[in-house]
Order: sequence, then C-alpha cells, then structure tokens
Amino acid sequence: MASPKLHMAFRKYHRWLGFFLAGIMAVYAISGILLIFRPTDFLKFEQTEIRQLDSGLTAKQLPNVLKIKGSRVVDETDTHITLNVGEYSKASGEATITRKNYPLVLNKMVKLHKATNNSPLFWLNIFFGISLLFFVISAFLMFIPKLPMYKNGLKIAGIGAVVTVLVVVFGS
Repeated sequence: MASPKLHMAFRKYHRWLGFFLAGIMAVYAISGILLIFRPTDFLKFEQTEIRQLDSGLTAKQLPNVLKIKGSRVVDETDTHITLNVGEYSKASGEATITRKNYPLVLNKMVKLHKATNNSPLFWLNIFFGISLLFFVISAFLMFIPKLPMYKNGLKIAGIGAVVTVLVVVFGS
C-alpha cells in the first residue's frame, strides 16, 4: 500500500494541473460542440473568393484544380461551369468561390480540435491527452484504497466506461 504522503502528493499535482488545464478544457469543449454542428450553417458566414485559373478548363479538370473538398460540377454551358461552390468562366479563367466558414477565432478553435501531426498544434493535443490520462490515474491515487470512497469511485468509473463503450458501439 502506498503511503499517505504519496496520496497527498498526487492530490497536490492533480489540483495544480487541473487549474492549469481548466482553460484548455474550456477551449476543447467549445470547439468540440462546434464540430458537432459542422454540417450545418450554425455560426457560419458566407465568404466569397475569386481565383485566377487557367482558361479553358473542362468540367472534369476543374474540381481537381480547385482542390476544394466536396466540390462538384452542377451545370456546364459554352462559357461557364457552375459548381456547388461557385462558378468558373472558361474564357477568362476566373473562378468565383462562395463558401461558408466560421469567424476567425472559431475557425482557429476548430483547427485546434482537428490538428494532425502535420500541424504544430498537435503537440498541445498530445500534452492534453497525456494530462487527461494523468487525471484518470491520479483520481484513484488521491484516496487510500481501503476507504469506501475509493471502492465507490472504482464502481462509478467502471459504469462510466461501460456506458461510453455502449454509446460508441450502438450509437454509431
């Protein structure tokens, strides 16, 4: 059995790291909620962009040149190609793209949540994940294992894990 001194040390580290991570958790919570509504236009506004492309592109070439996820040709005439994200003039090569996006601050928060190893933000995501694992472990080291609170905590954590697995398995 670990000494009461060890348990008190873990309580101290848990408390100070918890205060530090409270701000990070708030940002992750808000960006996570925003990501739930990503297919909708919730909090998004329209942005129009004009790109100069090569003239004379075909309907088959245009989506590849634009490199916009989900873009597809809707209609084509002799002079224009209409896409689901805008319009392209065959003669001038000018493409007018209209997309909906979050305001700058919210867009940055969404990018934080979706960061991959190609982004410098992934270090923050790794630190956050490791810190959350520390919280999981230290939550059980804050109490002496013989106490009823410890045993009840294990039961509640087990119920939480089972509920999460059930939601993931049957909810998707």
